[in-house]
This record gives sequence, structure tokens and C-alpha cells, in this order.
Amino acid sequence: MQSSNPVLNRSSAFAPGQGQAYPGAAPYGQPGPYGQPGQYGGPGMPPQQYQGAPADSRPMTLDDVIVKTSLTLGVVVVAAALAWWRTPDNLVTPVFLAGALVAFALAMVLSFSRRINPALVMVYAAAEGVFLGIGSKFIANWVGDSGIVVQAVLATLVTAGLTLATYKYFNIKVTAKFTRMVMIATMGFAGVLVINLLLSLFGIGTGISGMGPMGLLFAALGAGLAVFNLILDFDMIEQGVRHGAPQNEAWRAAFGLTVTLVWLYWNLLRILAILRGGD
Repeated sequence: MQSSNPVLNRSSAFAPGQGQAYPGAAPYGQPGPYGQPGQYGGPGMPPQQYQGAPADSRPMTLDDVIVKTSLTLGVVVVAAALAWWRTPDNLVTPVFLAGALVAFALAMVLSFSRRINPALVMVYAAAEGVFLGIGSKFIANWVGDSGIVVQAVLATLVTAGLTLATYKYFNIKVTAKFTRMVMIATMGFAGVLVINLLLSLFGIGTGISGMGPMGLLFAALGAGLAVFNLILDFDMIEQGVRHGAPQNEAWRAAFGLTVTLVWLYWNLLRILAILRGGD
């Protein structure tokens, strides 16, 4: 099963039967000599990868993902706050564009990297935070209420929490058909946004990125796709933990979740702003 999130999809660590937690180990999801997936050692014995293996080659745990995701999102929040309060008025547009371009470039590099680089993840988070901070300030000023940002953050947390609870409580099975549908829809959505950007360079407006009815429609579609991508990401992370992905892959999982959560936040913020209307 593959995730539609290109970050998690790139690594074989999140696919059963692919890759190894450390040299000489069984592939992820394949039985080791004693019947344990990707591990060595009998009952009550620690896995062999802990005996002299590099620190980053031990199996990834859910705690690893939670800690690294918290760090990444923390950098996003701090960078966003600094960009909101410290960016001079005459530099708002250049800094906003720079943050967007740097975040996009690093996202592409990280998405297609076989081995995740934690330092680049942190730089990406900082650039994404700059983009979100200035973009959020623009929307808050348009609405005339900075409290809308807090509402969007809370809405994002609640939505992500409910999605996770639904995934676990109802024991949602991510099938190949569901994955293909989400992948196709996500790629189609991204394609429409790229075309819209190219048209805007020639002065052609479609309203997709605006604050009108068309913008509301596409923001709602984007938020819905983000929720479906969260389900796929939760499933891939669960598989990675179950099949013995190496510890360093927790950074890839954290990056993938950050990308999806940022996408969810931005669309929810736009929805709230459009429904409220500008001054």
C-alpha cells in the first residue's frame, strides 16, 4: 500500500517487505529467523539491531513520530509568529514569496530524497512558517479580526484529532482502491492549482485562489482531501512502526504530517475567512 503523500510514498520504509532496518536484517514486514517481523532474537531477548547498531537504525516507534512531529510543527509556529510580528511592512511581499518558494523547493527535495535530512526538515518548517505567518496576517487583516487564526488552528487540531479517532475507533482499512482514489484526486487538485497559477501570471483570474464562492468551493475540496491524506498517512505510519522502519524515518513521517496539517490549516483558514467576509 502506498500513501498519496509523496513524502511517505518515496520511502520503502513504509511499505511491507521493502528495505531493511539495518544491514543484515530481514526486510520490513518479512519474518526474521525467529518469526519476528524484521527482528532477531527469541522471546524475552532484545532485537539484534540494538547490539552495536547505529543509533538511527533501531526500529521507529510511535513516540519517535510524535516527538519529531511536535518539533517540526513547533518550528512552524515560532517562525510564523516571528514573521507576523517582525516583518517590516515594506518587505512583506518579498518575504512572503521567498518563504513560499523556499518551502516549495525544500518540500520537493525532501519528497524525492531516499534518506531524510532532519536539518532540511527544520529549514523547511521555518520557511513554511514564514509563509503561513504573513499569509495568515493578510487574511486576518482582510477579515478585521486576528482571532480567526486561533479559530483556524483549533479547527485544524480538532479535525486532525477526530480523523485519528475515527481511523482508530472504526478500524478503517485503507484499501488499494481508496488509496488510488485519493491519489488521483490529490494530483488533480494540485494540477488545477498549478494551471490557475500560470493563468494568473497572464492576468487571467479564475477565482480559485480568491475569497469568493469559487475560492470557498476549492478551499472546502482542499480541506476534504487533506483529511483523506491524513488517513493514508496514519495508516502508513502505523505500517512503518509495525514493520520495523528505522528510527530516522520518523523524520520523514513528521515531515509528511506537517505538509498535510499545514495544507489542512490553510484551507480551513480560508473557509472561515470567506464565510465571515472582509471588512
